[in-house]
Parts: sequence; structure tokens; C-alpha cells
Amino acid sequence: MRDMAKIRVGLIALPAMAALCLSAAPSLGQGSALAALDKLAPGSWELRFRPDNSRQRICIRDGRELIQLRHPQAGCSRFVIEDTANRATVQYTCRGHGYGRTQIWSETPNIAQIEGQGLVDGQPFQFSAEARRVGSC
Repeated sequence: MRDMAKIRVGLIALPAMAALCLSAAPSLGQGSALAALDKLAPGSWELRFRPDNSRQRICIRDGRELIQLRHPQAGCSRFVIEDTANRATVQYTCRGHGYGRTQIWSETPNIAQIEGQGLVDGQPFQFSAEARRVGSC
């Protein structure tokens, strides 16, 4: 009889534990706060890609726009892997176009380091770049 009571208690507790785990899951990887990216100033930014020192200018409203440099389309799903005061790592998937993983270190509100890799339209990519704010858009 005691074994049956333990099983009943376990069956009652199981849904509650599952609900608790499911409600905590979004905070583990889906949080909207990205502290390192929130520090970055909006404006015109110059990206200097290593090792060839090629350059690209982009206008950003906030640092989150640096996450999908190779996938500029909207509608991609994102999963935050790391979110600290100075570093963010985000993995994303763009249905029908590929996926990527980007790591961004904010050195100051005007300087960041970016590393990205993934697959865009069937082609692999990998890059390392320094981003510097160069003025207003």
C-alpha cells in the first residue's frame, strides 16, 4: 500500500514539475534582453572583416541588427546561448535560407568584435570582424 501511495504522489507531482520546467525554459535561452548589444550606440557602423580587411557600412537602430549579418531577412527564429554584460551569443534559423551562430563582444558603445558562422542558401560562411560606429545614419 505504501508503494501505491508513493506512486500516486509522484503522478500528482509530475505535471506540476513539468509545468515548472516549461515555464522556466524561455528564460534559459529565449530572453529578449541582450545586455552587450543594448550598450551599442545606434548609427552608421563600419565592419572590417579579417583577414582581408574588406569593409562594409551599415546603419543600425540597435545592436541586435549585428546578429544576422549574412541573413538580413526578417522572420528568423533566435535562441540566446549567452547573455552577459559584454558578450552575446545567439543561434538563429531562417527557414529556407539557412542558419547561423553569432558571437558579439562589446568593447565600448562604439566598438564591437563579431564572429559568425553558418549556412546561407546552401553555402557555408564564417567571418570575424571589428565593428566601429562612424557617425549618424
